[in-house]
Amino acid sequence: MSAEAADREAATSSRPCTPPQTSWFEFLLEEALLEQHLQKPSPDPPPVQLIVQFLEQASKPSVNEQNQVQPPPDNKRNRILKLLALKVAAHLKWDLDVLEKSLSVPVLNMLLNELLCISKVPPGTKHVDVDLSSLPPTTAMAILLYNRWAIRTIVQSSFPVKQVKPGPPQLNVMSQVQQEKELTDNILKVLKEQAADSILVLEGALKLNKDLYVHTIRTLDLLAMEPGMVNGETESSTAGLKISAEEIQCQVCYDLGAIYFQQGSTNAAVHENAKEKFFKTKELIAKNGSSSLHFTIDEERLAGYCQACGVLTSSSDDASQQATPYSQIHSCMKSGNYQDLVKIFLEDNLTLSLPVQFRQSVLRELFQKAQQGNDALDEVCFKVCVCNTVCDVLQGRTIDIQFCQLFLKPSKEKIDFLLEVCSRSINLENASEALKRKMAAFLKNLCLGLEDLQLVFMISSHELFIKLLKDDERKLLVDQMRKRSPRINLCTKPVTSFYDIPASASVNIGQLEHQLILSVDPWRIRQILIELHGMTSERQFWTISNKWEVPNVYGNVILGIKDNLTRDLVYILMAKGLHCCAIKDFVHAKQLFAACLELVTEFSPKLRQVMLNEMLLLDIYTHEAGAGVSGERPPSDLISRVRGYLEMRVPDIPLRQVIAEECVAFLLNWRENEYLTMQVPLPLVQTNPYVKLGQLLAATCKELPGPKESRRTAKDLWEVVVQICSVSNQHKRGNDGRVSLIKHRESTLGIMYRSELLSFIKKLREPLVLTTILSLFVKLHNVREDIVNDIAAEHISIWPSSIPNLQSVDFEAVAVTVKELVSYALTINANNHFWLIIQADIYFATNQYSAALHYYLQAGAVCSDFFNKMVPPDVYTDQVIKRMIKCCSLLNCHTQVAILCQFLREVDYKTAFKALQEQNSHDAMDSYYEYIWDVTILEYLTYLHHKRGETDKRQIAIKAIGQTELNASNPEEVLQLAAQRRKKKFLQAMAKLYF
Repeated sequence: MSAEAADREAATSSRPCTPPQTSWFEFLLEEALLEQHLQKPSPDPPPVQLIVQFLEQASKPSVNEQNQVQPPPDNKRNRILKLLALKVAAHLKWDLDVLEKSLSVPVLNMLLNELLCISKVPPGTKHVDVDLSSLPPTTAMAILLYNRWAIRTIVQSSFPVKQVKPGPPQLNVMSQVQQEKELTDNILKVLKEQAADSILVLEGALKLNKDLYVHTIRTLDLLAMEPGMVNGETESSTAGLKISAEEIQCQVCYDLGAIYFQQGSTNAAVHENAKEKFFKTKELIAKNGSSSLHFTIDEERLAGYCQACGVLTSSSDDASQQATPYSQIHSCMKSGNYQDLVKIFLEDNLTLSLPVQFRQSVLRELFQKAQQGNDALDEVCFKVCVCNTVCDVLQGRTIDIQFCQLFLKPSKEKIDFLLEVCSRSINLENASEALKRKMAAFLKNLCLGLEDLQLVFMISSHELFIKLLKDDERKLLVDQMRKRSPRINLCTKPVTSFYDIPASASVNIGQLEHQLILSVDPWRIRQILIELHGMTSERQFWTISNKWEVPNVYGNVILGIKDNLTRDLVYILMAKGLHCCAIKDFVHAKQLFAACLELVTEFSPKLRQVMLNEMLLLDIYTHEAGAGVSGERPPSDLISRVRGYLEMRVPDIPLRQVIAEECVAFLLNWRENEYLTMQVPLPLVQTNPYVKLGQLLAATCKELPGPKESRRTAKDLWEVVVQICSVSNQHKRGNDGRVSLIKHRESTLGIMYRSELLSFIKKLREPLVLTTILSLFVKLHNVREDIVNDIAAEHISIWPSSIPNLQSVDFEAVAVTVKELVSYALTINANNHFWLIIQADIYFATNQYSAALHYYLQAGAVCSDFFNKMVPPDVYTDQVIKRMIKCCSLLNCHTQVAILCQFLREVDYKTAFKALQEQNSHDAMDSYYEYIWDVTILEYLTYLHHKRGETDKRQIAIKAIGQTELNASNPEEVLQLAAQRRKKKFLQAMAKLYF
């Protein structure tokens, strides 16, 4: 042997060998082996596994000579196995906590029934009819143990259980799991029916004032002997493990309390009984000590039960319970006293007695009430959320998303309350440095997250902020704020409220500039500018903030005003108004524009018209964001003003293109097609591209019901859009003498750029207009020569079928535009099935088959009440079904392919049979057989599985084909109903898979 081989052998022989696991049958052969095994420090197999093995072997059915399954025989082998299981349970001292944790309900039910049997309880006897005091101690204890387990199991079954994520489906394993589940459900049903009897048995046990005994391994051995050899020892006072009367009462009270508490969800009066039992348990534990108990009780859970009962049954004479925060909060929620509720949360921020989960549950309940229409609770939700957030900050937890959502629009009142909560949640004299740093970091981050500088100064000037942050930290914060807004001169010291600064020459110019930046009050802005111009005439105050932006077409006119004060005031009022409009603060925008209009009316007709135009745009935005959302038509006055703007012919008036764009979109959205097609002046159509586009869209939509009549206007619209999507080609000669073609993506061939067209379309909300423009782009996309998969759309037949110069169209840009338009359209109405089909076709054309299936199924779901009704045939056309079949095929879901082949008007047997021949399928395969209604396909499946020797799958196919509703002799209505029912279930199953 080589040296290397010798080393390997030595190393192998030196490793400790794992002893082989003891098999269950070895305990049958050697009587003393069980006790030896159980005395080991870590027996393998463990005791609970032995119980399962012994009972499993003892309950195995037998098969007679005629191959008939018989119940387990009552022979010596099986009796010994059951006795061994009882011995293992006796070794565990009949601890239900251990047994329930490790054994299933059917196994534990079998074990305890064997205990009743060996304890001489006659089978079929009602326990409630038995007098426990007249029974031997071990027999009475067995009845108590069974009924305690019964009500504990009922209580446990009421708790929600997290579903275990299933692994790959295995038929035998799934069958066993299903059988065990059904058996458990049957046992639970019986236990719930007998719950009242079990409660009476345990109530009767509380009247017993004597010690009882539970079986041990020794007493079980004695019972197994012949009756003549026992000599009455099991009936004597020294037999078995002694359980004192106090211990029995303590455990029974706890179990009864749990079942009463569970029943209290349907009968509130039972909570009084639960309270009595739990407090009695608490009293007995305090009297005897928890260490002396033979049966363990979860004292934390008991305390929780007591606290909950105290809240649910709070009575006037229970002052101690009323004093707890839980009962106080419950009382406040019940009576609607939300001011005291906020006060309790605020006080608890110092004591931190309420768990975070409880705080969050109260907030969730408040949110639910607020969402049900109680608007008064919005402020309460905010205040409780602030209390919770400050508590989270002090305990080092992350800030909840709800606080961020409620703080999206901060106000002076919200900041005031937040600062009050922060001040009252920390005792600066006794607080640790770590606690102070957490609070300081929170306030500092709050300042950095606020855009309104007035609110920032409210925090930075607060006493708590000044005490928590050192001078250098405050200076660093100021530097960070200055970088964010470079023209603002922040003050590190607390300043008085900006609105309280007296208008005098001694006021610091920087502070007045701060006021000017923050204010949205036109009168106050005017006063500040008068004061500033009185202090210095050298500054141009319209430049102090880089956030003040005015369009160039307006800026040249405004900056031409000779008077400096008037120029600053007009510029700032317009800039602030435009900013408020952009952030949808329409109220302040209207005030600022109105003040500016009043000012410019005195000296400039040109600026007056500018302000009237901007106020028109503001009124459009206000209606679209308010009443327009609910579908309420705009007032006739607003429509007249929109028309007046489009027809306006005042020379030298600076105009913003966006106003014309919004006006045309507004008229299209509110179906003013008559005006756009018949009444709009011809010169306006020729000069304004948006009006021309709007007129063509309105005319096409107006004539859409008759495709022949609408072809002329549709052709005009088609030509305009094709021009916009065309590219200008230029030839360039390179250094090598070759001529190359250059394409300009944004050409000027059309009436506007493609990006401008897309921007305009995204202002439209009217479904018919969106459908029309979407249909046009889909048709333009399909005209491409190298297109493989066409996209379907409504009204696609009204467009021309060809383009004279295909090379001039930028089809890549068209494809991108189609995708953007569909995405936008679905944000307007996510339930439009035709738009969903277009989205699905796009994904299909780009080989994204799973996403395509998602949208094909969604299109069917939205127009059939989630497939509870039949999907209209114009939605699930043969083309759509064939594309769904191809998607499933390319995803290797071949059983789904076969089922979908039935959906076609003519069943595609060739494709279905080919798909079923595939053995590498990534779907549920035979689980889908119940969705097949075509008998030919089911017969083919039966033949195929027989040929492959797949007996189980063949039986499933035979079961499916054997259903009476699929009988070919049935009336056509019955067959159609059977097919429709299977279609519904299959499509719902597919939707759950792909949604």
